[in-house]
Parts: sequence; C-alpha cells; structure tokens
Amino acid sequence: MERNVDVAIVGAGTAGLAAMSQVRQAKKTFVLINGGELGTTCARVGCMPSKALIQVGHDLHRRELFGRQGIEGGEGLSANLPDILEHVRDLRDILVDRVLGNSTDQMEEEFLDGYARFVAPGVLQTGDDVIQAKSVIIACGTRPMLPPAWADFGDRILTSDTLFEQEDLPEAIAVAGLGIIGLELGQALAQLGISVTGIDQQETIAGLADPSARQSAIEVMSRAFPLWLGHAAELQEEEGRIRVSAGGQSVVVDKVLVTMGRRTNLDWLSVENAGVELDEHGTPVFDRTTMRCGEARVFIAGDITGTDQVLHEAATEGRIAGYNAVHGESTAFSQQTPLAITFTSPNICSVGAAFDDLNPEEIETGEMRLGPVGRALLMGANRGIIRLYAEKKTGALLGATLVAERGEHLAHLLAWAIDDQMTVLQLLRKPFYHPTMEEAVQGALRDLLQKLKLPTNPTDAPPELEALD
Repeated sequence: MERNVDVAIVGAGTAGLAAMSQVRQAKKTFVLINGGELGTTCARVGCMPSKALIQVGHDLHRRELFGRQGIEGGEGLSANLPDILEHVRDLRDILVDRVLGNSTDQMEEEFLDGYARFVAPGVLQTGDDVIQAKSVIIACGTRPMLPPAWADFGDRILTSDTLFEQEDLPEAIAVAGLGIIGLELGQALAQLGISVTGIDQQETIAGLADPSARQSAIEVMSRAFPLWLGHAAELQEEEGRIRVSAGGQSVVVDKVLVTMGRRTNLDWLSVENAGVELDEHGTPVFDRTTMRCGEARVFIAGDITGTDQVLHEAATEGRIAGYNAVHGESTAFSQQTPLAITFTSPNICSVGAAFDDLNPEEIETGEMRLGPVGRALLMGANRGIIRLYAEKKTGALLGATLVAERGEHLAHLLAWAIDDQMTVLQLLRKPFYHPTMEEAVQGALRDLLQKLKLPTNPTDAPPELEALD
C-alpha cells in the first residue's frame, strides 16, 4: 500500500516520540515506524532497569557500615538474586507500560510495526507499505556492540539487553568495558555478592580526562571490584567456563557482561538511498543546531547521532528535528550544557566543557577533596573529589568533574550555573547550608577564587561579602 505523509519518523524511542509530539502539535500528517521492541531503550534495557538493580545493590551494601554505626545483625542480610531480578523486571514492566500507554498504544494507522528502509530520497518501504514523505526523521537508535568472535560463547555473553532477562546470576562475572554502563552494573553486581572483575583497554574509567578526578574515581571504584586497565580483554574456553585475560592477568568466570559501547541501527535502513551525505562511519552528516542533514528534508535525532547517548539530549534532539521537519526553514537552536552522570556510589559526573577540551593557559582549576566534608563523613562516603574549571579572565565557570556521593544533584546545580554563565564570585554569593554536600562545591569555589586573583569590582557584590570570600 502506498501512503503520502508530511513526516515519516523512523524509530519509536525517546527521540522519535519527542519528534512525534512536535509533528502532532503542528497538525501535520505522519507515520511512526518501529522495528523491534517498543517502550524506549531507557525504560526497557537502559536507565530504569539498571537504576532498579543499582538501588538494590546500594541498599544491601549499606550493611557494611552497620557495625561501626552500632547496628547489629547486618551480617545476616543477603541477596536473593532470582527475587531481585524479578523485582527489577516488575519495575521495568511498569515503566514500559507507562511509555506505551502514552504513545503507541493510542495510535492506529499512524503506527507501522516493522523495519523501514530507504528506496529513494523521501521514500521508505516497510513490508508491503511504501511511504512517500515530505520530511523524514531518522531516530532508529542503537544496540550493544559485541566482538563477532565472542558470539561463539552463546548465552554466557551478556549485554545490557539480556542482563535483566536472566532468572539468576552466577558466582563470577567479568565486565568488559568500564564506561558508564559497565561501572554502574559492575558495582551493583559486586554489591550483590557476585565476584566481579572489570576490564577496559583504556587507562581511564567513565571516560574521565581530568587526571585528579580519574585517579580518585579509580581508587574508589577499585574498592568495589578489581579494575584491569590499559589492555583489551581476551576470552578463551575453559571447561564450560570462560577464561578472561588482559595484560598478563587472567580470571575464570561463568559469564562476561559486554559493555563496550553501542552501534547504530543504520545498517538495515539503506541510508545510502536517502540522498544525504554520509561520514566515514556511514552516519548522515548533520547540523547539531538544526538536526538537518545538509539541504535534504532528512533529520536525525537520538543515540543514532553518535553524540552523547543520554535521554534528555535525545529528547531535545527529537523535538528540534520534529519542529524543523514541519517548518519550511530550519531554525538553529542553542545547545544544552553537557551533563553526564554515572550512578555509581559515589556518583561520577562530568559537566560543561571537558577538561581535555580546555586550554590550560586560559583556565584555573579549583578542587575540594571530600575527606573533611562533614556531611560526606556522616554518610560514610567521604572519598572523592570536586574539580571545577573557570576562565582566568572573567572567572566564569566552564566545567566540572565530580566524584562524589549525591553528585547527581551537585552536577545539576553546576550545569545550570554554567548555562547562566555565572562566575565563581557570583556562585559564592549564594547560600550554602550546613551540613550539606553542596559545601564541597563551596570549598572548590573558594579554592578557585584564590587562584583566579580577579580584580575587585564593587558592582559584582557588596564589599563586605567580597571581603569574606
């Protein structure tokens, strides 16, 4: 069957659904095409089930502090892994049902279940349906990367797509890849009593470039499970189990959780027929401010862009793509301040400009180690560091790296401050309640202010406050 629509949206994930909301608001005709599972990556296999597992792991791990707090009986607590996994799936299903109930469950002829492919610019085929669209939005997402040779190990290889479907978990697991997903799941599994070994061919974890933050993060995370850094993992069959080797070290495990990144789902879309320029990776070349691919009426959004694979960015990109897909001229939108959070304990957060993207001659760096921070000490979580980067000339805050308990909240405050182009002095004029984790940010700001040596400007703040700072 042939159909003519104003907009065809390929992918019903976070970006695709956000794009659809803009198209609906403009009262344009559209079709939403999706192959595979519905419910978004976040709700099905990403943010939400992982946070459910992480929460259980963190809750159980608190028993390690009970003895020194005077709480008895903590040694009797243990993890019932089948029940925990069932709990995670129950929460996951609630969240997926909520997504479906607010999106595709309400759709009829506007939704097509199947994999789309370009047959010509502006023309898509899904099964027997041929869609002629004035604009096309590509938001078909990503899937976990897996070295081809490792597929021979069958179901002993896990990914974030399959981990939460397990009925039980074995005694020993290796985690290959220590980015955000690998660290989060690796620590959670270790806290639940599984023997975990983490391997990454990079010398860092969570993509940290700041050397002080990287060292702090490695020291803290090594307390949860051993980290083998700087060497790629090699797998070998050993009597029904897997020997994992890296850099002269090896361990025998029951399963390997592969968290080595994600690859795009463009391979089945025949994007070479879309009439757009492709980069060396076969991804459409696009403008990040408009999400448009050159002069074509093709737009791209979400994880498939290869940029930050986080939900709020995918949603923003989807809204931009949807808005521009239904308007003649493409509008350029300002970019959000980068924000990435690893939900380990402590959180590992990156905010604003990355450390290695800044010119060391043009910035000053302030830091506060969490050892003396009162609230962190009371929580038994005073390991970590706050690192802030500010422009020398103006004192404007540019970026931050945090390794801190409850850092997710501090990171948001700093992202908003950077978004508003606030200076160190302006931030120090804000109230910092005692005892809170925000006082660690205050300490780093004070360290920055001393290093900046900015000339006093009486218009910036009342003189008495400047004197106190």
